Amino acid sequence: MTETNCTIISNFIFLGFSHYPKVEVVIFALCLLMYLVTLLGNVILISVSILDSHLHTPMYFFLSNLSFLDIWYTSSALTPMLANVVTKKSTISFSGCTVQMYFSLAMGSTECVLLSMMAYDRYVAICFPLRYPIIMNKRICAHIAAGSWVTGSLTALVETISVLQLPLCGKNIINHFTCEILAVLKLVCVDTSMVELLMLVISILLLPVPMLLICVSYAFILSNILRISSADGRSKAFSTCAAHLTVVILFYGTALSMYLKPSAVDSQEIDKFMALLYVVLTPMLNPIIYSLRNKEVKMAVKRLLVRNPLYALFLSSSK
Repeated sequence: MTETNCTIISNFIFLGFSHYPKVEVVIFALCLLMYLVTLLGNVILISVSILDSHLHTPMYFFLSNLSFLDIWYTSSALTPMLANVVTKKSTISFSGCTVQMYFSLAMGSTECVLLSMMAYDRYVAICFPLRYPIIMNKRICAHIAAGSWVTGSLTALVETISVLQLPLCGKNIINHFTCEILAVLKLVCVDTSMVELLMLVISILLLPVPMLLICVSYAFILSNILRISSADGRSKAFSTCAAHLTVVILFYGTALSMYLKPSAVDSQEIDKFMALLYVVLTPMLNPIIYSLRNKEVKMAVKRLLVRNPLYALFLSSSK
């Protein structure tokens, strides 16, 4: 039995986008702007969904969960990167890396499951409108949301433990802007085939399977939409479905290209830019596409503003 000389790793160093010094400033500015938009959009959606009784429906319950998840997901991966650029430091402790990896995996995995459940909710609402209140009652919705969070949390725990218990043999430079599991796995100096197999199984369960459920749900939804007699109604429904599917394809497509590509393919530089799509862009687009462009949400925002005495005072003074 051979022994491996290993030193205890106390911290990691991020390479981030240091190879592209001119691009790094642009990436920082864009990421900061998109992060602020993400926070604003998701906080507005959560607040409106809670405060306005007209939005106490299964769809907005799931959207509130998605918004809360996106805030944590983006914050866990992005805020350390932004802080590192500002402070000119690129290090993170081992425990900090563990927490960051776990939260990123947990939030990402939960979103995979939650998006598929949201597609099922729309399928029931459009294809079985009369039975919808019975099928998607409060208890079922709570169970679906809880199941999504538990699934994401447990799979993330299994993946995080399986990777960070492996010996790193003194390697502590991560070629990424966050403690991304595939980037950390590159530092391991022993055979990782079992861990890679475990990650492959989990990735298949969380990526292609939910995406297939989403595609099947939208296939039924679209077939139902084609029966709508009103051309305006069909156009509106198609527009909504296309917007939803765009976000789904963007999120799942980038994740699939990273986690299900052959292990022989080394594309760490590309992976960093791909990660920005599902860490920053998708959480920013979710509240915009799923809800903030809806008339229901716009009306709810207006109702809440009218109730606000400061807004009423502003209106009266502007007349």
